[in-house]
Amino acid sequence: QLQASGGGLVQAGGSLTLSCKASESIFNINLMSWYRQAPGKQRELVASIRHRGDTNYADSVKGRFTISKDNTKKILYLQMNSLKPEDTAAYYCNADALWNAGELYVLDSWGQGTEVTVSS
Repeated sequence: QLQASGGGLVQAGGSLTLSCKASESIFNINLMSWYRQAPGKQRELVASIRHRGDTNYADSVKGRFTISKDNTKKILYLQMNSLKPEDTAAYYCNADALWNAGELYVLDSWGQGTEVTVSS
């Protein structure tokens, strides 16, 4: 189970850090990601981090957002800097699959979403 938090209202140019707390260990999660969905738009991938730490970002957030995880605390983070009004959306965390004894088991677990509003 994933619990996202940290959203809020911020002015353009400001920063926020989102957190996604897992109820179980995230050490063996294959891929953890942040997605967002703005009103009237489809959900889109923002950033992802692989089991071994490789990261990937949407072009729209490269250089402004940083994804990271703390395996000990079982938390996925999204540090968002230089926020823009177009970053306004509900942000969701996701865990795709679990490695166990060399096998990959599908999770597709989603957090409940946390709202980010960036004012101009």
